[in-house]
Amino acid sequence: MLERCESAQERFNGVHQLVDRWLLERRKLVKAYAVLLEQQNNPKRGPQKEFCQLLVDYVSAGHFEIYEQLNQEAKAFNDERGLALAETIYPRINVITEAALAFNDHCDGKAHRPDCDKLAEEIKVLGALLDERFELEDCLIEVLHSAHKQKEAAQA
Repeated sequence: MLERCESAQERFNGVHQLVDRWLLERRKLVKAYAVLLEQQNNPKRGPQKEFCQLLVDYVSAGHFEIYEQLNQEAKAFNDERGLALAETIYPRINVITEAALAFNDHCDGKAHRPDCDKLAEEIKVLGALLDERFELEDCLIEVLHSAHKQKEAAQA
């Protein structure tokens, strides 16, 4: 039993560390977005390329690492409410991911220079979508991870 508790603690602490690193990546993405927003009428290739790379890395980590770990944690705690919430939230996150990837495809530092007026609008739309995504992700973290940390602490 002690071994199982230690294993669970290590596993969920690992999820916590993974989420913490991901949230640090989010902060970098937001800073890069702010730089891009400042330059929207005269975009420079370097900041635009950096933002796109951070954007793709961030959304990929969400889909291929974070969400999977959060779901596994919820399953381990038999959290049907959390899993049901995740099933409702994931489709919207997927739509936002597609929009982020489309933005990247259009602006990833290719040789062409995007139309600045169109790019400025795309940056604003993407910013609103990212803001929504961050809210949804925070909800997932709260329901699928933070709530379980409280249960784990109560059981200890």
